[in-house]
Amino acid sequence: MSTASLDRRRFLMGSALAAAALAPGLALAADPYAASTWRKISDGDWKQRLPAFSYEVLRHEATERPGTSPLLGEHRKGTFVCLGCGLPLFKSDWKFESGTGWPSFYTAIKGALAKKTDLAIGIPRTEYHCAQCLGHQGHVFDDGPQPTGLRYCNNGVALRFVPA
Repeated sequence: MSTASLDRRRFLMGSALAAAALAPGLALAADPYAASTWRKISDGDWKQRLPAFSYEVLRHEATERPGTSPLLGEHRKGTFVCLGCGLPLFKSDWKFESGTGWPSFYTAIKGALAKKTDLAIGIPRTEYHCAQCLGHQGHVFDDGPQPTGLRYCNNGVALRFVPA
């Protein structure tokens, strides 16, 4: 079994344990993507399927430099989907200019994202991944616009835009 498979398993188990700890007595909903064939792809196959830096972001949680994504200037109607598997994540109507240098959205398609706590920089942040293939997308913060007050700060290289 590859290291990536083990990391994905730890991610899922950690997410389930964290949810159970935060809400004791609350039954965890079944993962609708648990049997996804996207989760069975080997790390080597992901490396062949994806552009080099998209592979580093989606499979190894790298971060693209701010201001480098062509999707920053994408303003047409459509849907932003996971570059790894094509799962729809965000509607173009939910995109806003955050000034951070990354494509930002104030909400996501229900059930499309899996979240976990990230302590990589020493402070807790909420990291999110595509719920279908578990590809890393970015982090969500509570400094976004209404109606949610959230800012899903996404790596552009982890997304593909599909025009309406």
